[in-house]
Amino acid sequence: MPSHINYTQLLRQLMQQVDIASFKQLSHTAGVSERQLRRLRQGQVSQMRLETLHKLSEVLQVQVTKLLEMFAPELVAPEVDPPSEILITLQQEYQHLQQQLEQQRETLMQEFQQSSLQVLESWLIQWPSAAYAAQQNEQLPAVRLLTLIRPVENLLQQWGVEAIAPVGAEVPYNPQHQELMSGTAQPGDIVRVRYTGYRHADKLLYRAKVSPV
Repeated sequence: MPSHINYTQLLRQLMQQVDIASFKQLSHTAGVSERQLRRLRQGQVSQMRLETLHKLSEVLQVQVTKLLEMFAPELVAPEVDPPSEILITLQQEYQHLQQQLEQQRETLMQEFQQSSLQVLESWLIQWPSAAYAAQQNEQLPAVRLLTLIRPVENLLQQWGVEAIAPVGAEVPYNPQHQELMSGTAQPGDIVRVRYTGYRHADKLLYRAKVSPV
């Protein structure tokens, strides 16, 4: 791209459409340096990282491909055959950026699940014991409510939340996964589960509460 070509006015037009008054404001909002903005204004897109273009596209509300068409038309011209090495590099970098974004989404989803599980902590601990008591006595009206909680149980299953042991089960005592509510027990002694403990993605959430048999 010839050095005398200047895209400053074009960039200002895009900034006006999203109420950004200065290049300094654009730099701060998009998280890119003013040096990178100068490269864009001078048509030096080939010297910019695709991640920078992606940040600008989000703030300016213009797709990355559209930015390339506007500020580097020679890179996307239909007559370019085969594609230039610069365009191939940009495409590869774009794919890499997409993979990074997907990984970030997975991380955010795990963080969301963890925060949601903290909210559900009291239900996770109390509900299995209440359900067990209701199942032992079908005369209790509460037994009719058991089916209402299945959607929550299905959600926990989808998230990979697993109960350590069901309420009422008699299992060997393991202090790493169980907590004594009363009395004493040595590792390996048989104890009865009073409150269910949980694991999530191979991580211990809450230890099961148990008592000696």
